[in-house]
Amino acid sequence: MARIRVGVLLQPQFTTYAAYAQAVRQVEALGVDTIWNWDHFLPPYTMRRGNHFEGWTLLAAMATLTSRAEIGCLVTCNSYRNPALLATMAKTVDHISGGRLILGMGAGWFEREYREYGYPFGTARDRLKALAAALPLIKQRWQLELPAPVRDSIPICIGGEGEQITLKLAAQYADIWNGFGPLDNFKRKSAVLDRWCTEIGRDPKAIERSILTGTHTARGLDRLVEAGAGHIIVTLHDPWNFATVKQLVCWRDARR
Repeated sequence: MARIRVGVLLQPQFTTYAAYAQAVRQVEALGVDTIWNWDHFLPPYTMRRGNHFEGWTLLAAMATLTSRAEIGCLVTCNSYRNPALLATMAKTVDHISGGRLILGMGAGWFEREYREYGYPFGTARDRLKALAAALPLIKQRWQLELPAPVRDSIPICIGGEGEQITLKLAAQYADIWNGFGPLDNFKRKSAVLDRWCTEIGRDPKAIERSILTGTHTARGLDRLVEAGAGHIIVTLHDPWNFATVKQLVCWRDARR
């Protein structure tokens, strides 16, 4: 039976650091394979202002709070950091974590955040072009870094579903692709990724398929696996309710 991994995205908003740190410890103790935050400066899905923590400094803390689970941003906004700087940041967190970092990458989308923090927003094509330029630069930089990354090389997760550019970039550079539901959408986008892999001469099986989902029932999760998902990620927010995570881990373990 194919290996299935489960993860949790802990939203770093409307919470305290102490509460967030405890949630990180708790989900690792429950047995998840991966723990994620997101790369935003403001709460992204509401106009309401409130507590929020930056993703990469938080990742460094997550590395010290855990000892087994892999960690990452789902996903890093490419526009916010120079590619060489981001490569060095990733190398550093990779060392802090003992080789457990996943570098999540995306083109960015949250316009209000760009404006408030002074980044040029441009067009979606501009941001995708910048992501395409950054990915090889990051990989090249890892070849120059001292010390070298613990994991050679650090796995890259590309998030997004654009069929002409994003999924082609995933075929070229990703170790993990992160998509979304519903099921039929995920299957269609995964098939497009397969076609891009075939076109560039890469084995589609080399890319782990992950999905950020609200599906929690065993049958629903089984259907995601049947559709090709090998890495199921759910989202939690404060106040933390770990029941879903417990169910997800039990479901994974029952499949082994």
